[in-house]
Amino acid sequence: MVRAEVDTWKPRRGPDWADMMIRLAASGPSPWVVYTTASAALVVILVTAFILGSWLQIGALAPQPSSFTGH
Repeated sequence: MVRAEVDTWKPRRGPDWADMMIRLAASGPSPWVVYTTASAALVVILVTAFILGSWLQIGALAPQPSSFTGH
């Protein structure tokens, strides 16, 4: 597919952004597939991080309040 595009390419004067964007949009996956896959990957990353943090007993990652009164 790429070789056929390269072999048939003829240089024009200046960039042809509109044609390039149309070809990229037509050749890639639909947006809902990309969004669904990205959402699923994010859920897997977050759940894995939670389970790993619980297993390592990391606890809260925020700074803990200080109980030092300073005499």
